[in-house]
Amino acid sequence: MTDILLSLCSSCAGERDIEAERASLRAALARAGLSSNVALVEHPCFGACEAPVAIALQGQGRASYVFSDLDPVADAADIAETCRLYLDSPAGWIEDARDCGRLRLCLRARIPALSS
Repeated sequence: MTDILLSLCSSCAGERDIEAERASLRAALARAGLSSNVALVEHPCFGACEAPVAIALQGQGRASYVFSDLDPVADAADIAETCRLYLDSPAGWIEDARDCGRLRLCLRARIPALSS
């Protein structure tokens, strides 16, 4: 079982090569040593249609994040580093996003984990 889900919007409009996006993200996660910790999945629409492409990060007992205005190929390394920070942060709450690279400028929503 993986620790977190990295969801890629499968319905964002525009000129896209979803196969290349998947391959770039998987390669970046592998280079970062995160392949066994992060499950890459696709899901239609995160409500960020005005700024495609969107991704989301989720994990049990962790905050949830939505990022938009991404290029999953060009931003793959920043996405992988953000996944690492997310895994290393208490309850997934990233306090210092400087290491997220360009993603720190693409944050659309950060939702705290549900309390039990």
